[in-house]
Amino acid sequence: MIQKKIILGLFILSFLNACGPPTAMLGPVYTFTSTGSIAQAGLTYGSNELITSYTGKTPYENFEEIATSKNIQKKTLKSDDFHQLVKNRFEKTREKIKLSTQ
Repeated sequence: MIQKKIILGLFILSFLNACGPPTAMLGPVYTFTSTGSIAQAGLTYGSNELITSYTGKTPYENFEEIATSKNIQKKTLKSDDFHQLVKNRFEKTREKIKLSTQ
């Protein structure tokens, strides 16, 4: 009797598996298990759905697009602030090396 219930449950589960994206609730479930807050898990799920419906892409796809954007990398590496920061670090390191060799 128990085996029939298990087989029936697996059979039904295999048909219902395609009803929604299997990973749609993975983020909110992780949030709920780590924080214990249903409100925060609901907010996570709602904000993900809102971003997806507004942009047509998941939050991860949006993040990936921003991270691989060549314009951001070029602007950062060619900026005067970055150049000055590297120059200052280089000079400080050179001074420390001179002091340690004396």
